[in-house]
Amino acid sequence: MIKTRLCDLIGIRYPIMQAGMGPFSNNNLCVAAANAGVLGLLSTSGLFNKDDQPWVYNAFVDSGEADRDDDMGTAIGKVFKRTYRLVKDKGGIFGPNIMVSAELKEYAKIMVETAIKVRKENPDMEKNLKVIYTSAGDPMGWGDLIKGAGFTWVHIVPSVRAAQRAKKAGVDVIVASGHEGGFHTHWEPLHSMVLFPAVVEAVSDEKTLVVGGGGVGDGKSMAASLALGCDGVLMGTRFLATQESDFHQMWKQAVVDAADRGTLVARGFVGPARWLRTPRSEEHARNTLQKSPGVFLGTPDDYSTMDMSLIDYEIESIKATYEGNKEKALMAGGEIAQRISDMPKVDDLVQSIVKEAEKIIATLPKKFLA
Repeated sequence: MIKTRLCDLIGIRYPIMQAGMGPFSNNNLCVAAANAGVLGLLSTSGLFNKDDQPWVYNAFVDSGEADRDDDMGTAIGKVFKRTYRLVKDKGGIFGPNIMVSAELKEYAKIMVETAIKVRKENPDMEKNLKVIYTSAGDPMGWGDLIKGAGFTWVHIVPSVRAAQRAKKAGVDVIVASGHEGGFHTHWEPLHSMVLFPAVVEAVSDEKTLVVGGGGVGDGKSMAASLALGCDGVLMGTRFLATQESDFHQMWKQAVVDAADRGTLVARGFVGPARWLRTPRSEEHARNTLQKSPGVFLGTPDDYSTMDMSLIDYEIESIKATYEGNKEKALMAGGEIAQRISDMPKVDDLVQSIVKEAEKIIATLPKKFLA
């Protein structure tokens, strides 16, 4: 069995993380992933969408056994308790994915403090709610709160420079996110084959672990990531296309049906985003080229400088996805989608990936001539 430092640090059976994939609800997927022996991550940013995208918000609170009228802290607290109830018997490990960008700092603090409070009120939960995963912002300044409460802290980065800042902030596990990943990606297209070993060389030591994400979805890519020095892998799109996944069936099937060159990059809510290739996403890419060219030039813009019709288009398209309107839907997905051809149960998927990686690692020496 493949076991790395990540397994020992977090308490998972296999060195795999299921990505949070916000803002979309993945409450049931997180449970299935945790019970399969990998780290399950709860998407939480759907809580920000109560007013502007209620279809995202409602799906999150409804599947998490919260009430639509709950305040943010109460809602996420109920989701934590539900997840714990459903994973404790199998020893599943989980945590929230929390966006910590400057404009969301107040909300992020509520979520972190709620996780701390819930664990204090339910001491046995410390065995399962063990991780806080932060994203989409500067990690500096969060260490005292997160690590001070006894959580393992994971943060995702797009570059060596960002990884070095995360290490300085005291992050325990740094996720190097390659440009192949689905939905929100990076202004500068640095891909996994280069990024993974670069981040490992820059920050990995006895106190800091590195996990690779972006383009990972089977045993081959898992074995390659470990060979590049990673302590584990992060997978989003591969877990999206599973039977327990909360995502709309049309979306999951679109991942399975994705063909060669089946994704493209266009504007997303917080910058560049990778979408499954459809006539709708191709139109969005053409509009992005005209109205937000920095997406393709590596030059960040924001809501104060860009044409907001792009965001309106995206909101309309996400709503269409929730409604099952294939013609108007925008569905995110990583490049790995073109290598996904089935929709298994999560546990079966994890077992097949681990077995394939084990076989590759064991037989690799036989490929070389004496």
